[in-house]
Amino acid sequence: MPRIAVIGAGDVATVHFEAISAIDGVALVAVCDTDPGRLATAAATYGVPGYSDLAAMLDQVRPDVVHVCTPHNQHADPAIAALERGINVISEKPLASTLADGERLAAAAAASTARIGICFQNRYNQAVQAMAERLASGEFGALQGGSGTVMWFRDAAYYQNRPWRGSWSGGGGGLLMNQAIHTLDLLQWMMGGVTAVSGHAATHALGETIDVEDTAELVLSHGNGVRSVFYATLANSVNAPVTVDIVAEKATLHLRGDLTITHDDGRVEVVEERRAASGGRDYWGVSHQLLIADFYAQLGQDGPFWIDPAEALKTLRIIKNVYAQSYPDKLAEVS
Repeated sequence: MPRIAVIGAGDVATVHFEAISAIDGVALVAVCDTDPGRLATAAATYGVPGYSDLAAMLDQVRPDVVHVCTPHNQHADPAIAALERGINVISEKPLASTLADGERLAAAAAASTARIGICFQNRYNQAVQAMAERLASGEFGALQGGSGTVMWFRDAAYYQNRPWRGSWSGGGGGLLMNQAIHTLDLLQWMMGGVTAVSGHAATHALGETIDVEDTAELVLSHGNGVRSVFYATLANSVNAPVTVDIVAEKATLHLRGDLTITHDDGRVEVVEERRAASGGRDYWGVSHQLLIADFYAQLGQDGPFWIDPAEALKTLRIIKNVYAQSYPDKLAEVS
C-alpha cells in the first residue's frame, strides 16, 4: 500500500487531499508545512502527524509518494530531496520558479529510480484528450495554425492574501506562471514542438500591487512550419472561458470547455467536458483526480511518467523566453 505525504497544506492541497481520499489502497501518513496554523489544521483534519521540517519527515516517515503543493519557489528543492531518497513525487505546476531550478529538477528526475509527475491536469480533461487524439490521428490533415486565450480577472486582494504570487522571487512570474500556464501548455502540446518565441509581458491593471505581469501576448513558431498565437490577461472584468482553437486542412477544432469540431463539409461534432464537484476552485479544472489516480496506477512501471520534468520544461522555457524579451534589464530576476 503506497504511503503518502503532502508537502504544503495551502489552497491547492485541497484537491490533492480529495484525490488521495478517492483512491483505494493508498494511505495518507503525514503532512508538512512551515506555517504552524495550516499545519495544525491539516494534521487534525486528516489525523496524521504534522512536520515543519521536510528532511525530518522524509527520513522518519519514509513515504512512498510525496505531493508537492508549496508556492512556486518551493517546488524544486522538496521534489529533489524526495527523488534523491528514491521517493516518488507529484508536484504542482510550474515545474519550478526559475529555469535553472527546473533544469536541476529534470536532472534529478533522470538520475533517480523514483518517478515524478507534474500537475498539468488539464491534459486529462475529456474534451482536451479527444482533441489531442483526433489531431494525432491525422484525420484532419496538416495543421495550419492555432490560438489560445485566457481572459480572467484578479484583484489586489488576491495578491495581498498570498503576497508570493505577485513577486518574481516567490512566483517566478505572474499571469504566465500562475494562471495561463495550463492553456499555454495545451497549445504547445497539441501544436507540436516550439522552435521560436516572440512575445511581450506587461503589467496594465495591477501595477500598484504586484511586481510581475498581468498581461501577455505571444507568437509561437512550431517545428511543423506553422504558427500559433496566445493572449492572456488578468485585466478582464470576469473569468471568461479559456479557449484553444486549432485550424487544420479539413476541420477547425474549438475548445471552450466542450470541444466543437467543424468539418469542412459542414458536419459539426461536440465532445462534452466532464463536470466534477470539488472543494477546489473552478478554474483549476476537473481533472486533478484523474492525473493523480493515473500516476498511482503506473507506480512500479518502467520509464518516466508522461508529464515529467522534461515535458514540463517545454512550457517553462517558453515563459522564461518571453520574460527575457520583456524584461532585459533584470534578466537575473526573471530567469
